Amino acid sequence: MSDTGRFLTALFRAIGQVFKSSGSSGSAGSAGSAGGRAARGATTADASRRGFRGTDTISPGQTGAAATTEVDPRSLGRVRLGYAPSRDGAPDPGEIVWTWVPFEEHDGRGKDRPVVVVAAGGDDRFLAVQLTSKGRPGDRDYLELGAGEWDAEGRPSWVRIDRVFLVHAAGMRREAASLDEARYRIVAEALAGRYGWR
Repeated sequence: MSDTGRFLTALFRAIGQVFKSSGSSGSAGSAGSAGGRAARGATTADASRRGFRGTDTISPGQTGAAATTEVDPRSLGRVRLGYAPSRDGAPDPGEIVWTWVPFEEHDGRGKDRPVVVVAAGGDDRFLAVQLTSKGRPGDRDYLELGAGEWDAEGRPSWVRIDRVFLVHAAGMRREAASLDEARYRIVAEALAGRYGWR
């Protein structure tokens, strides 16, 4: 986890303890406030009550209206794929961001992971697929991408195309990394071919 992530986690825990001790944790911020959602979900006990187990940190996209969710890629119909990274402060297709990725068991657990934004949708939501350093050569669910600036250790990366996530702009952390266009096209073509996206 980055220094920023650790700082935010510590801050959210402290906020959560303040509201918990004052007995007003349920009214921290408005229902639509990202700060209010973070404060309410900051402690392990709070997360456990909401069914989030296996973590004691807060990750973008973990809870609330901006939570990252897995979607059925075959049910999406038309998906507009196009490489468009830009340093404009907003996430764009081709960029690599960090968000909460739920485990395959769908039991409330998950982990903060890098994902590749592959398409932009409405309402500040984006389609993304997960990056991993644990590839499986010969497995059709994994595409080898090689090393890139998104991995501080310079490890080769793979992208999983068997799981697709809907990520909200408020539920991700941008760290100024992106795929080059050639590698983005490899991912996009594999997804389009597998799921019939046009």
